[in-house]
Amino acid sequence: MSPAKIHTVEECKIREILDRVGDKWSMLVLNILGGGPQRFSALRRAIEGISQRMLTRTLRLLERDGLVQRTVHPTVPPQVEYALTPLGHTLQEPVRALAVWAGAHQAEILAARARFDARQEIPIDAEL
Repeated sequence: MSPAKIHTVEECKIREILDRVGDKWSMLVLNILGGGPQRFSALRRAIEGISQRMLTRTLRLLERDGLVQRTVHPTVPPQVEYALTPLGHTLQEPVRALAVWAGAHQAEILAARARFDARQEIPIDAEL
């Protein structure tokens, strides 16, 4: 794939997949489910700052992409459990590698951000 512009249908589909597995909530969900199946409430407690709506949406999209399996256990009340599929498990190594890289370079990135922000008249995350 050319690093220039994503312009073919195939490249657009690859971008969509990367957008899904690379967003912050998906990465966190995939990382947690790498440790084993979890109930919705356990996932919500484990992911600081995620709303119920966003967790539901993230799980549904990961399920749609074949990365997460939703299992409803016939109990009263019904218990729902989420687990990685075999395809989802193939993401564990790349996700962990990215997390290790981020941890190893965190200080450098924070320093670069501080230098950049100090040069800006208007902070990059300020509302315009």
